[in-house]
Amino acid sequence: MSIVNPISRHILVADDEASIRTLVAHVLRREGYSVTLARDGFEAFELLERETFDLVLLDLWMPRMTGFEVLARLKTLGSAPRAIVMTGDNTPVTVMNAIREHAWQYIAKPFEITDVLALVQRALSSESSAAPIEVLSATRDWIELLVPCDRTAAERVHDVLMQLESELPSDVRESVSTVFRELMQNAIEWGGGLDPERKVRIAFLRCERALIYRIADPGAGFKVEDLQHAAVHNPPDEPARHVAVREEIGMRPGGLGLLMAKEIADELIYNEARNEVVFMKYL
Repeated sequence: MSIVNPISRHILVADDEASIRTLVAHVLRREGYSVTLARDGFEAFELLERETFDLVLLDLWMPRMTGFEVLARLKTLGSAPRAIVMTGDNTPVTVMNAIREHAWQYIAKPFEITDVLALVQRALSSESSAAPIEVLSATRDWIELLVPCDRTAAERVHDVLMQLESELPSDVRESVSTVFRELMQNAIEWGGGLDPERKVRIAFLRCERALIYRIADPGAGFKVEDLQHAAVHNPPDEPARHVAVREEIGMRPGGLGLLMAKEIADELIYNEARNEVVFMKYL
């Protein structure tokens, strides 16, 4: 991920709430970005047709043309900028429909302006060229996605799903986040070989008494005894040998590890080939 030079970046902020437009624009300009404002979706798309932008910060429910309509029309432009959705309607259906229209990320209102700045930096600095995340199901209780085997795409999915669970107790949310990130990163690295042409299928089911995640990678599966990069194979006198092995094969230097993930999850089971895993957290 490269460092962004704000002076060279042009951002469009589209929101029908003047206070939000003014605040976001003020902070972005203070950081050195060039900012143009739009009062609704219609004005935003007119600007997008005439000018070149590096990023769009887009409200969803605006008069004359909604943010969803802007996202749909963005796909007709030759080189459309990435779009970050800003919305107070952060229900799973709304958020997933924005992702379905190729929104790069979303942030829920009310937000901390420092979080907006961090998200802008991430969107502008990411060099990922992976295909968009595909949304296969977008209901409150069943979200299902096809995610390119790309680290940036995986982190985006993690952040979206964790925001949707913001009402959970912090300890539950943290444990779910930790296990989900580890299993998804394993899927894209080990199963998908970090090949953005291949995809991991992720399902998130919200039950009355449990959260269920299912992750299916495109690989042939594995045997634990073959995972020389796993900490479980370290000899007693070399407790960190797996770190060097992971570095040699281009994997993340850290990693929670399957044994620790199993300890944190309430239930964690693999299919026979071990290219699909389900984990549950009871509520």
